Amino acid sequence: MKLFAELVGLISVLAIPVIVVFIVVYGAIKKVKVYEAFVVGAKEGFNVGVRIIPYLVAMIVAIGVFRAGGAMDFLAMLLSPVTNLIGMPAEALPMAIMRPLSGSGALGVLSETVSEYGADSFIGRLTSVMMGSGETTFYVLAVYFGSVAVYRTRHAVPAGIIADLAGILASVWVVNLIWG
Repeated sequence: MKLFAELVGLISVLAIPVIVVFIVVYGAIKKVKVYEAFVVGAKEGFNVGVRIIPYLVAMIVAIGVFRAGGAMDFLAMLLSPVTNLIGMPAEALPMAIMRPLSGSGALGVLSETVSEYGADSFIGRLTSVMMGSGETTFYVLAVYFGSVAVYRTRHAVPAGIIADLAGILASVWVVNLIWG
């Protein structure tokens, strides 16, 4: 297991630099002006950012009400018997609930969890892996679909929820496998 953890650590350190170098080299081979293409993409990204601000504000307010009103704690209390069956401590449940809703909310949960239990604790590691294994499904639906006027999301919601559940289950399994 130690060798596996070291291999994963090495891959995580090298992944981003290898991807960046690959993009630059591939662009040079294809004779693409990489910097100019990056600047054009950044400009388009800024325009999209301006268009999604109202949706972003609405989502942040809704999440704030969800947390401040005690709904997240109540939901965590209801789901804790199920999570105990899969080896997930109840203390990690707020991360599993918040991650599909908001990246910044999940970061807040992660910060609170690590402060309370420590980064090297089982719960600290589990919430960290959950943070990296999930997606902000409802944020994506609200902001990006809303910014391009997609109101009938069809299979996006069920597919996103299934992917979030798969990420949570995989996180619990991997953390129990390596550090359990």
